[in-house]
Amino acid sequence: MHNLQMVDLKRQYHKIKSEIDTAVLNVLESTAFINGPDVKHFGAELEAYLGVKHVIPCANGTDALQIALMALGLKPGDEVITASYTYIATVEVVALLRLTPVFVDVDADTFTMNIDSVRAAITPKTKAIIPVHLYGQSVNMAPLLELAKEHNIPVIEDNAQAIGGTYTFPDGTTKKTGSMGIIGCTSFFPSKNLGGYGDGGAIFTNDDALAETLRMIANHGQKTRYYHEMVGCNSRLDSIQAAILRIKLRHLDEYCTARRAAADYYDNAFKNNPKIITPFRAPYSYHVFHQYTLQMKNVDRDMLQIKLAERNIPSMIYYPVPCHKQNMLKDYGSANIVLPVTDRLQDCVISLPIHTELTGEELSYITTNLLEIIA
Repeated sequence: MHNLQMVDLKRQYHKIKSEIDTAVLNVLESTAFINGPDVKHFGAELEAYLGVKHVIPCANGTDALQIALMALGLKPGDEVITASYTYIATVEVVALLRLTPVFVDVDADTFTMNIDSVRAAITPKTKAIIPVHLYGQSVNMAPLLELAKEHNIPVIEDNAQAIGGTYTFPDGTTKKTGSMGIIGCTSFFPSKNLGGYGDGGAIFTNDDALAETLRMIANHGQKTRYYHEMVGCNSRLDSIQAAILRIKLRHLDEYCTARRAAADYYDNAFKNNPKIITPFRAPYSYHVFHQYTLQMKNVDRDMLQIKLAERNIPSMIYYPVPCHKQNMLKDYGSANIVLPVTDRLQDCVISLPIHTELTGEELSYITTNLLEIIA
């Protein structure tokens, strides 16, 4: 059996090695390392996959979020509502731009933004909402978009963990995660469902004028070279990463199916154990399982992680400290707020290996050992 990994990028690479190697060598031969043809082709191919008019590739997912907020023209002190139960990048960019993060709780079953909590948090200073499609599952977007429209608040989707996912509206229509708000953002960090072999990210929108602004901000605030119309930044997806991502985009649906199959195996293995709550799959969401995260009941979670490691089974805690309790945000006084679901999850969740190369033998080893440990 292979050494278990949370995400086994080496085995995934070897399955598509000839395609990847050829793509990378073609870029090296072309020497078009910055904004080369592969960047433009990847943007167009991702537009077609997501069903959006504009994809603006950039350097990483954090930049994508920052550029999205900059494009909306928000002012210092404007409030941005988001979930505390997310990776810090979602909130970091809010603080970086001197905006005010307003934290809301998540649903107990999906771990995604609770709409009632959002409703209660809206004030006249609310200028944006950032829902996070966490672990591969979509936020319940229909009521959120309705609420945002009622208050004329733009929605920026953080789709770093759920690319390839789908949301089904009450009328039966479907849209890809990241394509429903005024702006969507994603990351191509190597461990993502669509991951490069280095950093990368992208921004999506259907708004033509906004797309032009996003492109300018990502390119030093210029539309014409050396004529800078606004303050921007330097955030580019390099051509080698774009070439790799073009190959991997063709396999994305296959990857999502493989992750869901692994999640099915875990679900069946754990379904009758009273000490384990398996991930909830909302009927409106096609869950693509960026993470497979359990809730443990009456189990010493930290000891479980140690015992798993002793048997060479990796695991992770996403997230041991939610954003509202992070020291970097202490000046906002957020540590004093009460988010009951978020506060509970930090103490009981544990994520198991989930990736496209997991075998039946490996899944059996993981599940059998975990059940033995907590017996």
